[in-house]
Amino acid sequence: MPRFHWHQLPPAARSAVEARTGPVERALAVQAGSVADMTAILHTGQGEVFCKAVRETHRLAWLHRREAAFNPHLPEFAPRLRWHVEAVGWILLGFDRAPGRHADVTPGSPDLPRLAQTLTRMAATPAPDPPVRIQPATTRWADYVPPDVVDGDTLVHTDMNTANFLVDPTSIAVVDWAMPCRGASWLDTALMTVRLICAGHTPQQAEQWAAQVPVWRDGPPDAITAFAGACAVRGEEWADRSPAPHFRRLADASHDWARYRRQP
Repeated sequence: MPRFHWHQLPPAARSAVEARTGPVERALAVQAGSVADMTAILHTGQGEVFCKAVRETHRLAWLHRREAAFNPHLPEFAPRLRWHVEAVGWILLGFDRAPGRHADVTPGSPDLPRLAQTLTRMAATPAPDPPVRIQPATTRWADYVPPDVVDGDTLVHTDMNTANFLVDPTSIAVVDWAMPCRGASWLDTALMTVRLICAGHTPQQAEQWAAQVPVWRDGPPDAITAFAGACAVRGEEWADRSPAPHFRRLADASHDWARYRRQP
């Protein structure tokens, strides 16, 4: 859970938010994101808002500022940023609350067809033009694949954690756009393929699901194979650096996928 609750924030930080929202009547702590020091649903006289906050001294605090800067350029299924407040050493962002639960990507889940539809829409979203600065995938993956493997002009989310896909009866909202890049249109689907394998699919089953996304189905096989190998190498590095067990599971899933792709 987050390190702080709403009521533990400095009074001046809470007051800066309430200058935008009116009095906060109730705050419900929620688990969301890995960087934020505080995440909560704030109930105000103007409605509900999702608030994430981080101390300016946090080594990844800059991600909050980048997410705020990118929000106007995101597709319509990303919650809109209502306000960005900085006060007494805290960065606070307030978003439209996205209803729903975390996506289920286990075998047989009814979420899977709708998730493929969402990734199809994501793959059609162009990266913003200058002066908006966005890291190229060629830079992010430079240590793992040649530039032509991942190059492209699509806005790529990159963090396919299923908690970033909020499913309700009529829609799927995609949240936490803190680490986007400009790259090949099939990259998010490739990264979600690893998540499916981690959730219990075989690599073949995961790729059969991915084939519902046209840009994946029509994508360059050699580039996808090279990217699968890159995911395995990068995943192993992350698993070696972090004791968090999910990094090891993702690394193992990436290795399984890479081996499957290399089969004759």
